[in-house]
Amino acid sequence: QVQLVESGGGLVQPGGSLTLSCAASGKIQATIVVRWYRRVPGEQRQLIATIHLSGSTTYSDSVKGRFAISRDYAKNTVNLQMNNLKPEDTAVYLCNADIVPTGAIRQSNYWGQGIQVTVSP
Repeated sequence: QVQLVESGGGLVQPGGSLTLSCAASGKIQATIVVRWYRRVPGEQRQLIATIHLSGSTTYSDSVKGRFAISRDYAKNTVNLQMNNLKPEDTAVYLCNADIVPTGAIRQSNYWGQGIQVTVSP
């Protein structure tokens, strides 16, 4: 069974940095695309970064130039480097991926459980 687990969240001061990791486990044939979302209570979930199997990346305007998404193919993880963090970046960050499990003929969508990031003095 494929699972996604986020790590690296926590409390950081404004202007600081954090790196989130999304680790995929289970029998995986291919990871097609990985996305990072964030969720603030009372607001819609926001897609902030995407990385494709090809390595191409996209970012929301709110994080462009401050966040960087990357893949570690050997470890089957995707990292989100977050720099110059602002209080408005405070949210639960969720990893989402389209993965083809071993033996499957099509991809399925998976979610991690989410991890809290708090930016505060």
